[in-house]
Order: sequence, then C-alpha cells, then structure tokens
Amino acid sequence: MTARQKALIVDDEPDIRELLEITLGRMKLDTRSARNVKEAREWLAREPFDLCLTDMRLPDGTGLELVQHILQRHPQVPVAMITAYGSLDTAINALKAGAFDFLTKPVDLGRLRELVATALRIRSGDGEEVTVDDRLLGDSPPMRALRKQILKLARSQAPVYISGESGSGKELVARLIHEQGPRTELPFVPVNCGAIPSELMESEFFGHKKGSFTGAIEDKQGLFQAANGGTLFLDEVADLPLAMQVKLLRAIQEKAVRTVGGQQEVVVDVRILSATHKDLAAEVAAGRFRQDLYYRLNVIELRVPALRERREDIAQLSEVMLKRLAEGTGLAAASLDADALEKLKNYRFPGNVRELENMLERAYTLCEDDRIQASDLRLADAGTPGENGEASLAQIDNLEDYLENIERNLIMQALEETRWNRTAAAQRLGLTFRSLRYRLKKLGID
Repeated sequence: MTARQKALIVDDEPDIRELLEITLGRMKLDTRSARNVKEAREWLAREPFDLCLTDMRLPDGTGLELVQHILQRHPQVPVAMITAYGSLDTAINALKAGAFDFLTKPVDLGRLRELVATALRIRSGDGEEVTVDDRLLGDSPPMRALRKQILKLARSQAPVYISGESGSGKELVARLIHEQGPRTELPFVPVNCGAIPSELMESEFFGHKKGSFTGAIEDKQGLFQAANGGTLFLDEVADLPLAMQVKLLRAIQEKAVRTVGGQQEVVVDVRILSATHKDLAAEVAAGRFRQDLYYRLNVIELRVPALRERREDIAQLSEVMLKRLAEGTGLAAASLDADALEKLKNYRFPGNVRELENMLERAYTLCEDDRIQASDLRLADAGTPGENGEASLAQIDNLEDYLENIERNLIMQALEETRWNRTAAAQRLGLTFRSLRYRLKKLGID
C-alpha cells in the first residue's frame, strides 16, 4: 500500500488550521499542524513532508523566514504562503523568496485544492541540471546556469518574465519551464501578442458568446480557457495595447475571465510566462506599458543569453543543426570546414540561434562534397551589420514566407521549361543538383 502524502500546516489561528486539516484530509493527505515558526521547524526536523502551507504572520516570525529555512534545509518541499486579502506585495515577495505559490484569506477551498494538487505533482529535484534532449544545447557557463534556473523555476508557480534578443530561444525556454514543472501534462499555449489585431484581442484572450458582435456565429473559447490548468505564454507582451493591458491585469489578479458577451466570470487556473525582445522597464518609463502589470509579470526575470555571449557553443550547435538538416532531407550530413567555423565564431549574430540555423541551411544547399567552406556561409549577404550597426533586411522574420514563394515560383518555372528534367533545371537556376533536390524536399515539390 502506497504511503499517504503529508502536508505541514503552519498558522496561529485554530479555525484556519482546522479548515486546512479537514480539506487536505478529504484529499487523502496526512497533516501535521504548527502554531509558529519554532514548532514548524521541529516538525520538519522530525518527519519528511510533501508540502507546507504557512501563514505570513506568525507569533515568533514570518512565513518568509520559514520559506527561506525550507529552501535551505528541505528544498524538495514546495511551500505555499497564505496572505491577507489585498496583500499583493507580500505575496510577490513570497514568490521572489522561493515560495511555490500563494493563497489569500479568506481561503477559497477550490483554489486551495488546485494549489495542493499542483504542488504534489512537482518532480523531486536534487539540484541536477534539467534534461532537455537536444533543444537547449551548449556547455558554456551561461547555458549551464540557464538550465539550472529553468529547473528551479519549473518547481514554482511564480510568473516569469523571459528577456532576451530576437532569435535567442525565449519560447523554447518557456516551454521547458512548463515541461519540467507540475503542469507538464496540461496545455502549453503560446500566443504572439503582436500578431493579434487589437479589435479581436479581447475575444482571442477571453473568448466570446455567439451573437456578441458581428461575425460571432458561435461560442468561442479564449486562450485563457484553452490554457486552463496549464501555462499561458505571452510572447512579445510589450506589443499589447494599453486597454488590453488593463483587462489582462484583472484576469491575472482575479484568476478569472469574462467572455465577450458573457454575464459571469469563469475561474481559470493558469501559470503566466511572458517574454519580449524589447526592454520592458523602458516601455514602462515611456508610458507604453502599465507599471502594475509589469510588476505582476516580472516577479522573476530570466535572461536568455545572446549567441555572441556563448561563442564556445557554436560548434556544438552547428553540428546538431547540420545533422538535423540531413535527417530531414535524406541527404548526407555536411560538416564545417575549420575556416568556416572560425568565421561563425567571429560573427556577431544579431539574429542569434535562429540566424545561425538559417545560415547553415543555406550553406548546406550550396556546399560541395558535404563540406561547408567559409565562402558557402555568404556572411556578407547574411545580415552583416552595416556601417551604422543596422542589420540588413535578410534578418527580418516576416520576409520568410515571401521569399519562399519567390523561390517556389522560380523553381516551378525552371522545371516546366525543362519538362521536369531536374538536372537541366538545376543548371538553369545556377544550382548544384544536390541543392535543387534539397529545395524540392523543403518546399514539398514532387
């Protein structure tokens, strides 16, 4: 028979202790109760626990002191803080100190059960680096530190603001925080805030009822409802218009949303992760981003390093990317010439990992004898900064579909003019046969 999981309840109010004991007992948990920090420490020294719920104000200290004690002595135990209603600053301080999550008084029993269930799904961690297969590569100090931070943040429910340049891998980091945490079996919903038209934003985030506006021909679920129980990743959050920022702040604070045209609020349990390549603090200073929303999103900041800050990872990244390209096309894998690798290591990569991937994909189609030379990288054409430091248009992400269409049309024209003789079509396009074969596979042209 499996041993029952055990929770430590720390509160000096007998009524609160009894309420928590009854609720957790109905969830098949054993409980131990303490009236103050001293008793809580004594219980922790005597028995192992799977969860701790502590009041903020205690007769001989604070819940924050207990959070810090547990982090140092019993780091595998998630701690949730119980705070007075409206004490948002206290709750945020608790999250920053390492608390798993928080509850406000009077305690909502439905919210309590959700919190406990989530806490008990946390994987036991022993401080090792997170295993992330081949998606977050690199043995440089910044990457080793990033992986450890991901593991730590995955065990919390604190909102995390992921900062970093375009192409550095912010969405991947958000996805890994979700996957390594207790919500991994539940939805991860990414949304690019800059890609939603402002007039549709409220409907996209919160859903709408049939007939609530012109074109609302049926009920629609919003992103918050789609992410319920899981994680909502707000990418490019700085692009939200101010009117929507107000509504988002309310949804985060109340943990509830109201659909467009709906009469009642719907409770949602969502962890919020956010990111932008902009300087969010500067956006606040300029009046383009609400300071109160900034504090709610930026409880903990996680910075993703730029590729130029970890140049020693470029060789490993390139090797894995080239292997992946070969597997995707069925062609032989290519390797980097020493001069080509040196050239990559000396390049600034304004587009970061995404730019490296695009650069290698292009070089892979151009190279001869499965060996990428420095000249195949075409660095002079690939977004090299100009005299004033501006990046060229080749880096702009929204050109990709446009350029792909041009490429497809030119290839189709060459194939039709040569009656689908691929060797002749390659010659007409100035490509090697291998390069044409690769492009045909990539574009899905049979």
